[in-house]
Amino acid sequence: MKIQRIYIDTSVIGGCFDQEFEKWSNGLIKDFVNGIYISVLSEIITVEINKAPEFVKLKYADILELKPEILTIGDESLALLQAYTDHNILGEKFRNDLLHIALATVSEVDILVSWNFKHIVHFDKIMLFNAVNIELGFKPLNIFSPREVTTYEQD
Repeated sequence: MKIQRIYIDTSVIGGCFDQEFEKWSNGLIKDFVNGIYISVLSEIITVEINKAPEFVKLKYADILELKPEILTIGDESLALLQAYTDHNILGEKFRNDLLHIALATVSEVDILVSWNFKHIVHFDKIMLFNAVNIELGFKPLNIFSPREVTTYEQD
C-alpha cells in the first residue's frame, strides 16, 4: 500500500502547543515518526517559522530531523498562485496561504493538512481551489484538519 504524502502548513506545527489542537497535531507528528505518513513541508514554512516562538522553532527542527520532503517555489506554483489570485479566492494579504495550496497541488501531495479554517480548511474555499486546479489540468487537492487525518485515538 502506498504511503500517503501529507503536506502540513505552519498551523499544524504551532498546533502542537495549542490546548485545542495539540492532541491531533502531535498525533500527526507521531504518525510521521512511525512511518504511517510521509511528511511534506515547504520553504514557506521556513519563512513563517522564523517569526514563531522558540518552542515552535524547536518542534520544526524535530520535524526536519525526520527528513521530510521540502517543496520549493517554482514557475508552475507561482502561475497557480496567480490563477487563485485572479479568481479572487483570497486577497493578496493571504499570499502564503495560497502558496501552500499551490505548492501542494503542483507537487501532487495526497493531502494538505491545516488548522486554518478561515482560508484553507473551509468547504467554500476548497471548492474554489479545486475548481481552479481542475480548470488548469491539476488534480483536486484533498484538504483536511489533522484531527481528520491522524491515526491518534482520542480517549
